[in-house]
Amino acid sequence: MKIHRSYLATLALCLLSWWAKAQQLSDARATATTQILYKNLYRLSQKHTLFGHQDDLAYGVNWKYVNGKSDIKAVVNDYPAVYGWDMARIELDSANNIDGVPFEKMRKYIKEGYQRGGIITLSWHFNNPLSGGSSWDTTQNAVASILPGGAKHELYKSWLDKAARFMHSLQGPKGEAIPILFRPFHELTGDWFWWGSKTSTPAQLKAAWRFTINYLRAEKQLHNLIVVYNTNDFTTETAYLERYPGDDVVDLLSFDHYQFDTQPQKDFIKAVRHEMTLLTQIAKAKHKPMAFAETGYEAIPDTNWWTQTLWPVIKDFPVAYVLVWRNAGYSPSMKKMHYYAPYPGQASANDFQRFYQNPKILFEKKLSTLKIYQAKK
Repeated sequence: MKIHRSYLATLALCLLSWWAKAQQLSDARATATTQILYKNLYRLSQKHTLFGHQDDLAYGVNWKYVNGKSDIKAVVNDYPAVYGWDMARIELDSANNIDGVPFEKMRKYIKEGYQRGGIITLSWHFNNPLSGGSSWDTTQNAVASILPGGAKHELYKSWLDKAARFMHSLQGPKGEAIPILFRPFHELTGDWFWWGSKTSTPAQLKAAWRFTINYLRAEKQLHNLIVVYNTNDFTTETAYLERYPGDDVVDLLSFDHYQFDTQPQKDFIKAVRHEMTLLTQIAKAKHKPMAFAETGYEAIPDTNWWTQTLWPVIKDFPVAYVLVWRNAGYSPSMKKMHYYAPYPGQASANDFQRFYQNPKILFEKKLSTLKIYQAKK
């Protein structure tokens, strides 16, 4: 069958138009660098997954605040491609965040990672605004209290002002705003945080989310945010989207799922692959990238966890990045070791080196050669 050239030209234009629209950030005023990162992140996710680690540059097992040090680098001579940080306690005017990292040092580490070509993601375990308790204080009506007209609305705005001030200070060498993957109200379908399912309705959470993002954009002029929607584990598309606030205030879809000793390896793999399958369908329909925003196996007792558990759950899906949680070392409060990435001599370190050699997994060295903050010609 002969196809007319004009038809092919029209089809090509339609595809280009669809592609451009599909990769537009929800913020129409997003900075050029943020738009470029977003498009490149989506493009890379079709063939590669970036590896991330929480608090990587600040501390690790048996060390803290050593310039250039990283447990990941100590094992594979490379840094992670994605750096996770948390802003908790900035709302209290604290000098240090919830994990004890000084905000001044965090700013320095963020700039260092960005300048090497890495990607930055920020979460926020902020305090309960109604009770004054921690993120895990599930006092009822906390979400309702921060909505316009609520008893803590003005307090909440002051918290957003402080967070915005910090995010505005994250600038590159030319004074450009560093793009941030901002993950507010994380694990929002769980019941352990004050913004979760135990203490708020879906409508209240959606309203709080929309107010937060629109306030940061319109009032605080933050246009370097790639907004990350994040749930805990889920079994259906309906459950995943129950608290979804809308495509116009979300850019990237993600979820968190950890392995625990009570869950056999095969069950963990089966559950996460099911979630990945569902999320791939949702992300495709919404034309948005997807990520495994938090995962890990505390103290990594499985010597082959990286190649035999983590890789099997992500290998068949367009996962933009996977991030494992922090390496706090021995935790006096929990009276046990608390870490999720290997360090020299750790039982899974050799397997992590094999994982590192996987051509589809990108760490910082390879990512930096791809110039993810530059437009592709």
